[in-house]
Amino acid sequence: MSIAREFVKAKLGEDHPALDDVTLLVSELVTNSVLHSNSRNGGRITLALADCCDLIHVDVVDAGGETAPEVRGDMYAEGGRGLMLVETLSYRWAVHDDVAGRTVWCQVKYKPA
Repeated sequence: MSIAREFVKAKLGEDHPALDDVTLLVSELVTNSVLHSNSRNGGRITLALADCCDLIHVDVVDAGGETAPEVRGDMYAEGGRGLMLVETLSYRWAVHDDVAGRTVWCQVKYKPA
């Protein structure tokens, strides 16, 4: 996950207004892929970022899994709060499955400097 966080920092720059939120969300989404997808045993996980002037679009692509990602509502549970953070901090987010795998994407709005 540190590689994903460093990737975000390198792509957006240390002074980007959305850096903290995007870094947190990328960390959560990549962690979910590493722990829960069929990519967890050495498979590929792809991270893509696009800065669209006032919005950052994030894609995390993995091999999919047996269960679909879902937001869990228990704030006090030991795990399962990652997608709750994604839902809270992102402008929009969704999950897309196809024959190539699963993409979880989110978008973070920000005010340009």
